[in-house]
Amino acid sequence: MRVVFAGTPEVAVPALDAIAASGHDLVGVVTRPDAPSGRGRKLVASPVAQRAEELGIPVLKPTHPRDEEFQAALRDLTPDACPVVAYGALLPQSALDIPVHGWINLHFSLLPAWRGAAPVQHAIWAGDEITGASTFRIVKELDAGAVFGVMTETIRPTDTSGDLLARLAEGGAHLLVSTLDGIADGSLVPREQPAEGISLAPKILVDDARIDWTRPAVQIDRQVRACTPGPGAWSTHEGERIKIGPVTPEADHEQLPPGQLAVTKKAVHVGTGTVPVRLGEVKAFGKKQMAAADWARGVTLAPGTTFGDQ
Repeated sequence: MRVVFAGTPEVAVPALDAIAASGHDLVGVVTRPDAPSGRGRKLVASPVAQRAEELGIPVLKPTHPRDEEFQAALRDLTPDACPVVAYGALLPQSALDIPVHGWINLHFSLLPAWRGAAPVQHAIWAGDEITGASTFRIVKELDAGAVFGVMTETIRPTDTSGDLLARLAEGGAHLLVSTLDGIADGSLVPREQPAEGISLAPKILVDDARIDWTRPAVQIDRQVRACTPGPGAWSTHEGERIKIGPVTPEADHEQLPPGQLAVTKKAVHVGTGTVPVRLGEVKAFGKKQMAAADWARGVTLAPGTTFGDQ
């Protein structure tokens, strides 16, 4: 089939590479426009755009996919299907109607669970033991189209969203190619999603990532891992925000009031609503990420010091 791939961030690159290496004819790539990056705020092409240029594939960067000029360019490419991974813009019906077999999205959950922008983060935060990826035909309703195929993946006890997403991106790339194969030879028939089991996964904002130390340690552990690497779980010390890396609940440590720090030469523990947690790495404002014990040595921590408003 003639395919036009749509995607933007690094997580979409494995799928782009898999399609480029497949038997399908990759005739174009759609991605978001170049965006400011770094201290100089220079315009930088998306990871997908950079990889497509390396592969010698034409790249379209519409301000919005409703733009008539973009849609005309897409029609000129005469795609049979448009596989999608994390493109990042809503597709109007006029664009959805262009490819013969529609736009085929790779979504990182077992639909209808965790429809939305942050399925991996929400799966970890909720304490799910199993997640996966699904391929489905995009319709106007959020992540509600008929499903072509699925793969499953175990959520490991120490997985961050970054860890889990990396595995899903690799496995999902193969799922997306096999879905295109099945569409091409007519062997794959999509199934409508069930009405039961729908859950939503909206984008996790910075305010959502603030740690409430009165909550149980197991919930704080899940929150921190879900928010790593982005947007980053955080608390405050002396009014300044401190980003908190993955933590370890430690039932054998002496009890501490929620938010209170206990510092030794090798470790920093914080009280929660249940057992204390041992901090891993932290990042203070304007500083590099470092081990919590190193951070504690560089600041003055009086006895009874607490994080946040506890």
